[in-house]
Amino acid sequence: MLADDVGFSDLGCYGSEIPTPALDAIAEDGLRYGNFHVTSLCSPTRASLLTGRNQHAVGVGMVSNNDPGFPGYAGELPENQPSIAEVFRHNGYSTMMVGKWHLSKDSEMHDAASKHSWPLQRGFDQYYGFLEAMTNFHHPHRLYEGNSVVDTESYPEDYYLTTDLTDRALSMIRATKSANPAKPFFMYFAHGACHAPLQAPLEDIKRYRGKYDKGWDRIREERLARQIELGVMPPGTQLPPRNSEEHLDVEEWDSLPEDQRRVMARYMEVYAAMVESIDTSAARLRALLEDLGEWDNTVFLFLSDNGASREGLTHGSTFYQRLSSPTTSSSEVTAQDVRMYENDEIGGPRSWAHYPRGWAMACNTPFRLYKITTYRGGHTVPLVLRYPEKVGRVGSVISRQYVHVTDILPTLTELIGLTSPTERAGLEANPVDGTSFATMLADPDAPSNHSEQYYECNGNRGYYKDGWEAVTMRESLQPSASLPNRTDLVPLSEEPWALFHVAEDLNQLHDLATDNPKLLDELKRAWDEAAWANQVFPINEGAGGNHLRRPPGDTVLEQPLDILPGTPTLERYRSLRLIAGRPFRIIVDADIEPTSSGVLVAHGGQESGYVVYLEDGRIHFVQNFFGVMTELAGPAPTGSVQFVVDIALPDTLTWSVTLSANGEAVASGVMCALRGMTPFQGIDVGADRRSPVSWSNYCRHQSFPFDGALRKVRYEPGVRSREALEALIEEAIAVGAALE
Repeated sequence: MLADDVGFSDLGCYGSEIPTPALDAIAEDGLRYGNFHVTSLCSPTRASLLTGRNQHAVGVGMVSNNDPGFPGYAGELPENQPSIAEVFRHNGYSTMMVGKWHLSKDSEMHDAASKHSWPLQRGFDQYYGFLEAMTNFHHPHRLYEGNSVVDTESYPEDYYLTTDLTDRALSMIRATKSANPAKPFFMYFAHGACHAPLQAPLEDIKRYRGKYDKGWDRIREERLARQIELGVMPPGTQLPPRNSEEHLDVEEWDSLPEDQRRVMARYMEVYAAMVESIDTSAARLRALLEDLGEWDNTVFLFLSDNGASREGLTHGSTFYQRLSSPTTSSSEVTAQDVRMYENDEIGGPRSWAHYPRGWAMACNTPFRLYKITTYRGGHTVPLVLRYPEKVGRVGSVISRQYVHVTDILPTLTELIGLTSPTERAGLEANPVDGTSFATMLADPDAPSNHSEQYYECNGNRGYYKDGWEAVTMRESLQPSASLPNRTDLVPLSEEPWALFHVAEDLNQLHDLATDNPKLLDELKRAWDEAAWANQVFPINEGAGGNHLRRPPGDTVLEQPLDILPGTPTLERYRSLRLIAGRPFRIIVDADIEPTSSGVLVAHGGQESGYVVYLEDGRIHFVQNFFGVMTELAGPAPTGSVQFVVDIALPDTLTWSVTLSANGEAVASGVMCALRGMTPFQGIDVGADRRSPVSWSNYCRHQSFPFDGALRKVRYEPGVRSREALEALIEEAIAVGAALE
């Protein structure tokens, strides 16, 4: 079971105040690892987990969205390398997956994609989940069953993604074990929780009311005390000062205004409810396996893909992606945030929340910094492992030896007695990079076989060897008008390294670089050698180019497109290619009666978007800009009508919108331009499916299907100006800096 963005201290058995009785009980019956490491970023960790190889070596050196054309950053697993599912299938297992994939490029997620990098094509017999980095937990934007998109107009009022994923996991297991009780199975359950947006059922959130009013400073003190009491951390472990690095710093909780503290505490209440939902999922899985008589024949692992995330920046937000928009302020708690707090909407279907990085600091207790950094807060995560008693010793043990995510596959193959395929698709497979830690299961004092490991994430570098760790901190890029032409970044060759003796200084409090220059030089050279061996170069220098380079085939997604009524929702990235960073025109051909009503075209959801609909004899264009609604409306003629929405870009931050009917302008206005990854939900014709752009329409009409004769909707993308292209570069860098 893989959690998303869950910090080292977020489970009860790792010191948290969040109750996780199911995972705690599993840990009591098995092992907890206090020195387990992943890659600092979600897709790379998944790639290493599924292959046993270093992330760049299998082409996933950063998030799997784009493909800049370099082998280490292809954004998908290589053709020659068997996945863990293919290893188990090779040994006669049924293979199942539910949840987040995030190992396919944006351009390979639409309905006409080759699907070669989707779960079924990478060894899973069954799959149910979402392919992207994130989705709405109340109204998922796009779920897949196998290779097919789940077709739904809307979700039940009490729908919650984690519950749905768990239901499907239980169903898969029941069906498989009923069909052939003797056939073993492998399940990869990749939770969407606790990645943004932070969302949970309201009743679950309410259980945490007031628990975080004391703030992150007190919470991390209390967590460390419990970690020492539990034996997760050794006696005398010190709490590092609050993170103080530029753009990564955390304010003293008690220094913040009371209204800000109330809102920011609510974000953590939602997060805690999400952690609890993961534990409930684990409890349900265990209960089924016990009912089937399989629990004592099951190897169970729980881990997180990286440390807790600082993506909520200084004060968090009710709309996660608002933080990367240059037209909104991320420097304060807004009036909108306060209003949503007062209306109990934070964590619900109308918000896309993320907590401030002070809570991420607390979640990573006692380690420094966060996801994407190569300090231990970025890559030290919980690992709970429970295995059948017949394998050897079982009991509550905390292992302190160094273990890396690449070690999991070779450990399972040794522990279970699997043979690994030596080729895939007729191509020779590479040997795994990880080493088995199976001997440590019977002897928790056995030495680690994994003595060296490189780290790299967005220019941050690190190297571990025999209890020592050398680390760099790459300057954090922030939105700025000068970003495309920045010359003030320190070259990587001149960037300073810190050195820590982590065998004794496990949370990296004492930099010994000055005292041990020879050892530091040795580790730096080792990093260079590992980087060349693992396809790390060309490394991301901080200029943001890797966020922009796209395969040439993407251009076909930017041509004019006719969409007929009855067409399923167009995929998110494919939809964005029609409007991103460019002027565009929407042409709607329909037969209109005086009483005609309903949605003609909708693009997006509560996170942001726009919708064109008819009601009461008027045509409406409504934009949702991170919860701020702007509307244009005018009279709608009857008969055969062509409605046109013209969106020009007078500057890179603005939409100039003109709404016309049969060639006559009926309304016009100026709005903020939607940018970055928004709208996050694709284009619908004839209804507004799943998460609605307009909540008021949803409350009155649900998906509000059009009741007239809609012939087609045509999108005509315009040409990007040079200024728009430069703005797109800046936007890509800003999104990368904020969201990764």
